[in-house]
Amino acid sequence: MTATFPELAGRGIVITGGASGIGDAYVRAFAAQGMRVTSLDIADPADAVDGVTYLRCDITDTVALQAAIAQAGPLHCLLNNAANDQRMALDDVTQDMWDGMIAVNLQPYFFAAQAAARVMSEGASIINMSSGSVQIASGGMTPYVTANAGIIGLSRALARELGPRGIRVNSILPGWVLTDKQLEKWVTPEALADFMERQCLKAHLAPEDLCGTALFLASDLSRMMTGQALCVDGGLAFTS
Repeated sequence: MTATFPELAGRGIVITGGASGIGDAYVRAFAAQGMRVTSLDIADPADAVDGVTYLRCDITDTVALQAAIAQAGPLHCLLNNAANDQRMALDDVTQDMWDGMIAVNLQPYFFAAQAAARVMSEGASIINMSSGSVQIASGGMTPYVTANAGIIGLSRALARELGPRGIRVNSILPGWVLTDKQLEKWVTPEALADFMERQCLKAHLAPEDLCGTALFLASDLSRMMTGQALCVDGGLAFTS
């Protein structure tokens, strides 16, 4: 099922982590709306979308990140998506590991938003990808969960600060989305069965399942929605 949002056509959007997984699905969904899409990623896409600008960018390099966003302006939307959901046991976490996880999963969200707001006007939208792991308190990934809880707080603070300029800021909390990375690294039959038992909807999440929510938050349909955290998780959170 496809929805069309005519107001998005021709407008600019930056998507971090757009070369694969959920980010690739976002790139395709927004490009299909006729938007001027710029993807920032440390990797090249396996299957590039015609008309999309793909820039190699390490989002932990704040100067390079902000320069790329300024280059992509003017913007209607920023979609902070890039993340590293590395698993790590509590006793194994060093300060360098902690700092590295925050440097990827939280710090760039702020500095990307700071740069994007400079090239945005009234009606623009910032969408921050958090994680359903915050809601279910996933074990074995405390630095990642902590960073994603911070994203929710960041989104609410930015919503307050940018609201007078007519810029909206919301976050999306996905459940376990079965990207190629997840299937290669983390998925086991036992883990999938556990999630399916706890979800209300008995279907696994695919990257495309996040696109409708992101399009809605970018569109004028959500023009009076800001500071919100939307769960897209098949009914996992708060129902276990």
